[in-house]
Amino acid sequence: MIKSEVVRKRLAKLDEYLAFLRLQQRYSFEEFIATPERYGSVERFLQLALEVLTDLGGHVIADEGWGTVDWHSDIPAILCEHGIIAAELRERWVRMIGFRNVLVHAYLDIDLRIVYDVLQRGLEDIEVLRQAFARML
Repeated sequence: MIKSEVVRKRLAKLDEYLAFLRLQQRYSFEEFIATPERYGSVERFLQLALEVLTDLGGHVIADEGWGTVDWHSDIPAILCEHGIIAAELRERWVRMIGFRNVLVHAYLDIDLRIVYDVLQRGLEDIEVLRQAFARML
């Protein structure tokens, strides 16, 4: 059985991250890249938001006994198999996991244009995933 308090706590933290990220959407690309504190904060908050989703997914899978997660990319696949998310969202989430991996492991090669694009266009996918978990409460 899913522990609702665990889900609520993580969703509240995700809401914090999304609120910060939405505020950063107001900047033009030139303003965004001009301030290392701005783009560095966006990178970090995107990473944290994606970590929350992965954590929530793993939590649900474990609590429901839906199998073993060997890779982060297993999480969207398992949740899709159980009807929690649609196949299209599964594919978008797998790409988000790849982006998170770049933020964490390939930090020397981060393209700020991609970070800015995710900030401007990717928050909707995070929000859709957030709603999927909120429906489980």
